[in-house]
Amino acid sequence: MPVDPQPSLTSTAPRVPGASAVEVRRSSRRRRTVSAYREGDRTIVLIPARMSEAEERRWVTVMLDKLAAQESKSVLGDRELTERAERLSGQYFGGRARPASVRWVTNQNTRWGSCTPSEGSIRLSHRLQGMPEYVVDYVLCHELAHLLVPGHGPDFWRLLDAYPRTERARGYLEGVAEAARLPQLPGAREE
Repeated sequence: MPVDPQPSLTSTAPRVPGASAVEVRRSSRRRRTVSAYREGDRTIVLIPARMSEAEERRWVTVMLDKLAAQESKSVLGDRELTERAERLSGQYFGGRARPASVRWVTNQNTRWGSCTPSEGSIRLSHRLQGMPEYVVDYVLCHELAHLLVPGHGPDFWRLLDAYPRTERARGYLEGVAEAARLPQLPGAREE
């Protein structure tokens, strides 16, 4: 990202005890976008130079809230993921699907999950982390169903119908996959 040779800086101290300092950087090159990131114990908010002080205050609040929301999304560890799979198996499959292991993996970029029924292992793509719980639960149920029925035949889909948010989760994942294929718009506004 090109850096403005002499960005205008405005620092504001947070009013919340224990919170990090906020540094606002104004840039004449930045026209429409606002972004923020953490840098050590500071939060850096990048805004267009032409913004008024009122707009700056509003965007700082928006971006701090956005960062806090992103950071609060807890990522389940493998143990919690296994416990979740066991709970879903009990709830939707009468406890019959018993995975030997459930874990996140970073080498699945074209699949959301995979299952090896002979080993009882389930792997979920790290790309699911941060997605809504019902979507992660759907992928877990999908892979749990494979422990009981290999393949994607009618028996598999009937079994998976036990999970009530199957269609909604499939639609969400299809939307994410389609969005990844779209070209990125230059200068798209972050809000």
